[in-house]
Amino acid sequence: MKGFIQVVVLLLFISCTSKPKLIKNQNIGEALGTTFSIIYISEYELDYQKEIDSIFQAFNKSMSTYLPDSDISKINSGDSTLIIDQMFRDVFMQSKLVHYETNGYFDPTVGVLVDAWGFGPGKQIELDSTKVDSLMQYVGFQKIGLTQDYRIVKIKKEISFDFNAIAKGYAIDRLGQMLNEKGIKHYLVEVGGEVLTKGTNIINEKPWKVAIDDPNDLSARGRAAIVELQDMALASSGNYRKFRIDDETGQKYVHTINPKTGYTKNSNILSATVVTASCIKADAYATAFMAMDLNKTKDLLSKRDDLEAFVIYLDEQGNSQNFMTKGFEKIVVK
Repeated sequence: MKGFIQVVVLLLFISCTSKPKLIKNQNIGEALGTTFSIIYISEYELDYQKEIDSIFQAFNKSMSTYLPDSDISKINSGDSTLIIDQMFRDVFMQSKLVHYETNGYFDPTVGVLVDAWGFGPGKQIELDSTKVDSLMQYVGFQKIGLTQDYRIVKIKKEISFDFNAIAKGYAIDRLGQMLNEKGIKHYLVEVGGEVLTKGTNIINEKPWKVAIDDPNDLSARGRAAIVELQDMALASSGNYRKFRIDDETGQKYVHTINPKTGYTKNSNILSATVVTASCIKADAYATAFMAMDLNKTKDLLSKRDDLEAFVIYLDEQGNSQNFMTKGFEKIVVK
């Protein structure tokens, strides 16, 4: 009898201490003009595709410049009566903050310039210095405001928003918020190369690992670095993929527009990657750092303990160089 009791107790101990089976759930697809992959780990098989689609649909209804009936398209067309939703408010307020903190290098009122340079849904035009100067009267975050009843007011009705440099990051944060509300403690949300993580890859008992593209090697194996992320977001911006070549002149135009000059920014900065707590902030700063000179970026980062960055640039001899903050160096897989 004593031996029987010992066996039962041993079996109970094993039962109580064995780890629950973990399931890797994944939803992949296309949205926001790019691809997405959402991994979330749980003890049961789950499928949040319906909730994911709902977030993307709400986002597009609010801020897609490619939908003529979206809120942003109506506002850009001159509608001053529309009351913006919570998504639009969140992106507007974060844009205002980053615009201030970057001394105007981040500015989503460049919509008319995005179209004019051929990177938006609007009409591309042939630009010279006179035309650029004339369009600059419609650029400047200080020229717009938000009323107490959440309507956008503009000094000039032609002012046009383009939130593409920040809104994808926000959409990722909303997806993460949905997973948080579902009680998911370990996930990785990736949309178009931008990432939000929570917890770890608990099945493998390792941190989430994310690869950063090498702008000097655009092959499938080209990696500038691999980082480990936990409860952090990452966003990268670069001019090495999104650009256009003029058919007649052969001139290269990159998609980064300097809101201070109105011109596309052909600089020595090849890519900028930012790691911080939210993807909306990482997205915005990565874009701003592409428009800023490297010294201005370094100066800003030296005053911030909430931003880590990795910048790839060309030196005066045209050689590729890297700059990393000390906090970024700590998350790089050696």
